[in-house]
Amino acid sequence: MSVMAQIERITVIGAGQMGHQIAMLSALGGFTTTIQDVKEEALAGAKAKLEGIMGDWVKKSKITEEEKEAAFARLQFTTSMEEAAGNADFIIEAAVEKLEVKQQIFTQLDIIAPGHTILATNSSTIVNSLLETNRADKVVNMHFFFPPLVMDCVEVVMSDVTSEETAEVTMKVSETMNRTAVLLRKEISGFVANRILGALQREAVYLYEEGIADFKDIDTICRKALRHPIGPFELMDLSGIDVGYYVMQQRYQETGDPADQPAACIEEKVKEGNLGRKTGKGWYDYTKKGVTQ
Repeated sequence: MSVMAQIERITVIGAGQMGHQIAMLSALGGFTTTIQDVKEEALAGAKAKLEGIMGDWVKKSKITEEEKEAAFARLQFTTSMEEAAGNADFIIEAAVEKLEVKQQIFTQLDIIAPGHTILATNSSTIVNSLLETNRADKVVNMHFFFPPLVMDCVEVVMSDVTSEETAEVTMKVSETMNRTAVLLRKEISGFVANRILGALQREAVYLYEEGIADFKDIDTICRKALRHPIGPFELMDLSGIDVGYYVMQQRYQETGDPADQPAACIEEKVKEGNLGRKTGKGWYDYTKKGVTQ
């Protein structure tokens, strides 16, 4: 029996904006899937959001009503780490982008999960070799993009000790979830997409802080001249300004390079609680009809 044939139960840790959608991809892919979160209200919110999204998919004929019902039948919700991880074959951590939080989760999973279980992190910047476990050969990065139900790409990243078998299974799991997987055999903070995106955003923020152009004008230029679907400031609002802030903080901790520190205007937004679309205001105001400053 192939190792992939043994992957039947997938657990996703974290019911936030990434976790609940990754879990639905798993359920749609035919896996028995569990979402674990410490907060009951997060699980309830995740279920409601998924019911809304999948209802829209049925209306748009992306899936049938029967496929939707079958996916939900494979999906379970729990606050118990033991219940979620105790019999999982493959676990995807999708918690906040802070190393200490992820390490705490991986320490728990290392104890609770069966010996054969692969532990994947959806981190967008933290390399998996920073996560200490007793099964380093079974630890891998599985980086989905926001929103996972829309974005067709997964970066699968190996450390020096991630086994070929672990990488192969993670690639196949990604493909079974109907996602294009790209294997990176060498670790680097931020991987490929976010390093390129980060360079663009750093330059955009620099131009804004230097008074070269307003953030709206920078977005317009990127959309019109570079044909980007949305501008860098719009994208920060979409993915969450705090997410990028934590990424920059983590990168700075790793490199000590002042250039990797979060920009003053980003830090200000986070301190104000204006994190983008999810809070109603970020660079743009989403509380009124249309988008305004």
